[in-house]
Amino acid sequence: MGSDEAYNFVFKVVLIGESGVGKSNLLSRFTKNEFNHDSRTTIGVEFSTRTVQLNNFTIKAQIWDTAGLERYRAITSAYYRGAVGALLVYDITKHLTYESVERWLKELYEHADPHIVVMLIGNKSDLESERSVPTEEAKDFAEKKGLLFLETSALDSTNVEAAFTTVLAEIHKKVSSKEVVRGPMSAVTLNSPKAEDTEKKPCCKNI
Repeated sequence: MGSDEAYNFVFKVVLIGESGVGKSNLLSRFTKNEFNHDSRTTIGVEFSTRTVQLNNFTIKAQIWDTAGLERYRAITSAYYRGAVGALLVYDITKHLTYESVERWLKELYEHADPHIVVMLIGNKSDLESERSVPTEEAKDFAEKKGLLFLETSALDSTNVEAAFTTVLAEIHKKVSSKEVVRGPMSAVTLNSPKAEDTEKKPCCKNI
């Protein structure tokens, strides 16, 4: 039958954080199991999808990458629209990228659904010898702010799978508890006022 029956939910997840922290590599590691040593800053917005099995559900994760816009502070509300999850990434070896986490959170909450599931990610855990952000400090911060937290390495794959699947599982839990009933084709926004928009556009039926 049609591919629209191949999954139960589509969840949009955004990657945010300073330029150079490894967002694109986290994305390519999770969606394609690839790592690019000389990844350049990409201009524009990119997204990749991956379908995962979670309990008895099939979830299509649509993961968006800011791809270089962060330096222009040009990330618009359109980027956040419909996002039900966010991975806020810093580089454990660059303290400045950690210091800007608070600013990113503020922007996220200004534009995104207030129920969005957020995970703070300390990337590049393979560079332990160059670490400048202590795990405990970041963990405490995440707990205070009600965020999930993990340290990852896109380079050696540590926790990348866990980071994404934990976020997806948490989103699913929220959606289930809210008993959001939507067709299998709609990206589930937790309390979208614009349900009629999703019905108007059959967009992706034939992919």
